[in-house]
Amino acid sequence: MSPKSDRELMGFAYGLLGVLIFSLTLPATRVAVSELDPVFVGLGRAIAAAGLSLILLVATRQTIPPVRFLPNFCIVVAGVVVGFPLLSAIAMRDAPASYGAVITGLLPLSTALCGVWRAGERPSLPFWIFAGLGSALVLGFALLSGSGSIRLADLALLGAVAAAGLGYAEGAVLSHRFGAWQVICWALVLSTPVLLPVVWQHAPTNVWLLSPSAVGSFLYVSIFSMFLGFFAWYQGLALGGVARVGQTQLLQPFLTILASTLFLGERLTPTTVIFAVGIIVCVALGKRTQIGTMQPQLNR
Repeated sequence: MSPKSDRELMGFAYGLLGVLIFSLTLPATRVAVSELDPVFVGLGRAIAAAGLSLILLVATRQTIPPVRFLPNFCIVVAGVVVGFPLLSAIAMRDAPASYGAVITGLLPLSTALCGVWRAGERPSLPFWIFAGLGSALVLGFALLSGSGSIRLADLALLGAVAAAGLGYAEGAVLSHRFGAWQVICWALVLSTPVLLPVVWQHAPTNVWLLSPSAVGSFLYVSIFSMFLGFFAWYQGLALGGVARVGQTQLLQPFLTILASTLFLGERLTPTTVIFAVGIIVCVALGKRTQIGTMQPQLNR
């Protein structure tokens, strides 16, 4: 096996680990927002993860990134620290986690589009065909489940998907310069001064009245979804390519649906299964296509 093949294989391995961690995010978020303010859940997890990030950065004596990279880190913050967590938390007030899981099947297409823009990648025509087909299945599922209309939860989830795709692609580009885990750590630390006042305003007043499941779910999205998951995910994108490894996200709806059924007792309908299987077929075919790479758009 060539060094390039080894690198791509490791990229997919890290990517799958990240997807596995992220697949429990929506179910955990749904449990958390049942007792906590969605704004607190969406942004508070970043504050909790920022504390862990600061400890890790100081312990390993990481050098502060040069100021010229601040706009790049701001894109990561807007996408995966603020955009996706906040919008998905808002959506989970009204939509089942299994439903949200299928909508977020658009993440690979969003990541691929942003990979073209920010990481300079050039997916082939077959890649776009399979990615487009998988995305069409996601939109069809949303329309079918919503009786032919798009709901507020759908708009929030679609916004979350767009934000995450941009944050994923930009984080992958920065990972080449700073390392995978350092990117999310610095993004979290940089966002803290802005997010802390907002989180404090929406914090629960009676913490001792929260159920263990709500507290545990908030801790999961803080430690795993917002922190450890990105260690694997950004490493995978950097090694295997944003568009190619990003396609593994099409497996995430199926994993989230399983988790929603097992842990939340949500009903698993034939329609959900059919659409989820169709999406998984698209990722299997899209993963086999060729993707070229140009120069990433990153300040030097």
